[in-house]
Amino acid sequence: MNKQDRQGKLVVISGFSGVGKGTAVRRLVEDFDHYAVSTSMTTRKPREGEIDGVHYYFVTNEEFEKMIREGGLLEHAGYVDHYYGTPKAFVDEMREKGIDVILEIEVQGAMQIKERFPDAVLIFITAPSAAEMVKRLIGRKTETDAEITGRLRRAIDEAELMKKYDYVVVNDGIDDCVRELDRIIVDGTGGMPFYPAFKEKYITDLRRIIQERLSKKSK
Repeated sequence: MNKQDRQGKLVVISGFSGVGKGTAVRRLVEDFDHYAVSTSMTTRKPREGEIDGVHYYFVTNEEFEKMIREGGLLEHAGYVDHYYGTPKAFVDEMREKGIDVILEIEVQGAMQIKERFPDAVLIFITAPSAAEMVKRLIGRKTETDAEITGRLRRAIDEAELMKKYDYVVVNDGIDDCVRELDRIIVDGTGGMPFYPAFKEKYITDLRRIIQERLSKKSK
């Protein structure tokens, strides 16, 4: 079947900060020719090396709120004191061409997509453990200590919504992770079922790690 013979799928990929979801999404597009990634819009400042229109569309609060009013976003959400959203026009264009469009977005936006597009494929990427996730987050050295603590607090809320995703993928090696993501999107195989005990352990470990970080700061 040619791409033009079908409408492209809408794929949502979310995950805890630091689990490597950005790398996984980039590799999907590099390794396979049937994907396009929607560039999100945000009101946060660019990090070092980020390019406007490539990594994000960086806009002001006023510009973002204008897009909301005009219906130009598929979804939008607030995350760590900033807006994030998905411009609608590019997604519609790619899907009409039969290309599967990946949205790398936060859980709030993912729930909006799930409600508006019941056929969308929702995938949540996680590290093998909370400790490994924190190690990766700290290791990328793009956030302050306060921002890291905020992202860890946010991860507790994200863990609660993990069960609403169609698939959970553990990134314990980028090559295997990318292959598994492609299998899920193409034919629905792969991933792991949601285990309540897995979520509860994640939340318990995150709370402990956050408390340890806060205790060290207070000394």
